[in-house]
Amino acid sequence: MTAPYRDLLATIRVCFPQPISNRVHDSYFVHSVMRAMDAVDALKSERPILGQRTPLDYDKAREASLSEGGMSVEEVTAELVSYCSGLTIPGHPHTQQNVIPPPTISSLIGVLLASLYNPNLGWDEYSHRLALAEVEMVAMTARLVGYEPSRAGGVFTFGGTGTTLYGAKIGLEKAIPGAMASGVQEGAVIFASESSHYCRYNIAGWLGLGANSVITVSTDSRNAMNVEIFREQARGVLQRGGKIAAIIVTMGTTDAFGLDDLAAIVAVRDELVEEFQLPYQPHVHADAVIGWAWSVFNDYDFEGNPLGFRPRTLRALAGARLAIHGLYLADSVGIDFHKSGFAPYISSLVLFKNYDDLALIHRPQEQMPYLYQFGTHRPGMYTVETSRAGGGILAALANMKLFGKQGLQVIIGHIVEMSQLLREHLEGNNSTTVLNRENFGPVTLFRVYPRGIDTFRIKEEESTDVAYRETLQSHNEYNRKVFQYVHQEAMEGRGAVLSLTDCYRVSDYGEPIVALKSFILSPFVDEEGIEVVVQKVLEARNRIEE
Repeated sequence: MTAPYRDLLATIRVCFPQPISNRVHDSYFVHSVMRAMDAVDALKSERPILGQRTPLDYDKAREASLSEGGMSVEEVTAELVSYCSGLTIPGHPHTQQNVIPPPTISSLIGVLLASLYNPNLGWDEYSHRLALAEVEMVAMTARLVGYEPSRAGGVFTFGGTGTTLYGAKIGLEKAIPGAMASGVQEGAVIFASESSHYCRYNIAGWLGLGANSVITVSTDSRNAMNVEIFREQARGVLQRGGKIAAIIVTMGTTDAFGLDDLAAIVAVRDELVEEFQLPYQPHVHADAVIGWAWSVFNDYDFEGNPLGFRPRTLRALAGARLAIHGLYLADSVGIDFHKSGFAPYISSLVLFKNYDDLALIHRPQEQMPYLYQFGTHRPGMYTVETSRAGGGILAALANMKLFGKQGLQVIIGHIVEMSQLLREHLEGNNSTTVLNRENFGPVTLFRVYPRGIDTFRIKEEESTDVAYRETLQSHNEYNRKVFQYVHQEAMEGRGAVLSLTDCYRVSDYGEPIVALKSFILSPFVDEEGIEVVVQKVLEARNRIEE
């Protein structure tokens, strides 16, 4: 007599891709994926979101429990598609929201293939040729940023925060040798600019240094770290007998695409090593999770301009290249392919100029007696993750092969061109002003003012003169109202999706400066999409004043 569970098992087996080729079942699998894609496609409209946005009932969600019986693949698919309703469509020509790109078809196939067979990148026994793909990606990207591929090393990790965590951890091991085994027995600091990503505080906390160990350096008008202030603060730490775990240099800030002067910061680091005769070299980590892609312009012929970019766009690309081409000076670089590499989350790579740096966090074999008995590639012996999926690697590799250098030049050039076009429109209107005019990337921060305000002067006055505190606060609220109107219109399909930052910068007297933010990462954004932004912003101003 067959046990009852065997009948249920037969039903459950149908829910898996078959391990041995079965044309009928393979067709069912493909058809199931296609049904899901069709259902999601049915949610699309002219609006930059899927389906409808409805209020989210978290109290009801907390009542969820596991049912006794299961559902069919078809029923589960319908349920899953329903969770997509309300999502912003990152590739929509009216989407200019933060730093989320549309993934390519090839990168999505990469994630699907990796998910099908579930490789673990910790060991080549469990990943085989995907381990090779990771090494290829490390070499390809190292060569792109200017590292010597034969000496460089790196691993894909859990996000941009992960890349900076690796850089800071290696720096901590250099400053406090043996911390990996013995713990952090003494203090050390991490330097970063005030415009750098807030993950600096998470990293310092998780490393045991404490968030208070982060020394935040003020930035200049270009949203770049003030090098002279950094020199002064770093010298003060060393004079007091302190140690520097890491210097985080931001190559493309999230809010304004500010680019730190990497060459100058490395020069200061080297100067201080010699001055104080340090037994270690403070680790410089370039947080280039956004800016890395501009490396494709390192050898672009800006005089000949073979791709025919407009003069203003060409100038912006050349301006970014001046900073980005120096990435090779950093000891490590953080790269997000799920940002300016047009891959789905998560696809992040941390690169080290010197592969030997990873030996500082290597764990002994005896700690892992059930792994690594054979094989030649064992990154799990030094990665913070014991499980690393292969989707991010195949997605990144897919896009690097899909685009090539020229394809990336085209798509980066286009989004910068659209950003420059938006700035032209905003600067040509007497009610709007661009805040990050000296930054060259795809992000534009701007403020909107009531009629009658002198937008040529107000930006400087609000930033520097304490007498304008109440005026700044009032205009902050005004810009929040503009954003709320524009956002609501976009959700109804009548405009563009923008972002808002509650603190683009802090004024000289301590007040945050609110700004609307257009972050263009979709290749589908064109002139019409730019005009929609300006129209909706001015419409919002008119409605507020009415």
